Amino acid sequence: MNRKQFVKLACLGTAAAGASGITGCANRTIANKASATGTAVRSDKAVFVPSGKNRFGEQLMIWGVIPLQIKISGKDTDGSLFVFEHVGMSKGGPAKHFHYQQDEWFYALEGEFAFEVGNEKFILKPGDSLFAPRMIPHVWAYIGENPGTLLLAVQPAGSLEEFFMKSCKMTSPPSPQEAESLFAAHGMKVVGPPLSVS
Repeated sequence: MNRKQFVKLACLGTAAAGASGITGCANRTIANKASATGTAVRSDKAVFVPSGKNRFGEQLMIWGVIPLQIKISGKDTDGSLFVFEHVGMSKGGPAKHFHYQQDEWFYALEGEFAFEVGNEKFILKPGDSLFAPRMIPHVWAYIGENPGTLLLAVQPAGSLEEFFMKSCKMTSPPSPQEAESLFAAHGMKVVGPPLSVS
């Protein structure tokens, strides 16, 4: 083989290797879209949710008390992210708890919210945000006079969305024993009561 043929062959080999690398990346992306059952679980399209609406068009209330609007479902992200709003909140909030595997981010859109994360206390007003790391007990409550709105993101999604859907079938807050069991079944632990709000 002469030098010209060698260079030509080497260039073709490099191009083929590069193309297979690109193909490999594409195949990896497609593989990442599939769950263990082999069905696509990550959205491959934009997810648009109009203001004041839920991702799936339902009107949801957790325990008949806390309004819920899903904005990005864990089903859209293959479980990597879950985003939702509590719109039109009245006073109160959930029991003190922590998540074993999820980090949680809160962003106040309307009204004032009291928070405790670990030993720290915060008041969130519109535009304020707060990050609560996994395994750290936290509790929050809406304390404003007019209805409030809180935007939340949980990463990874875990089974929090499933927890909410089960809680939305309940018409009143669970007993402490029911709450402990429900939270535990979805990767959380109740460690105290809700914040007292006057």
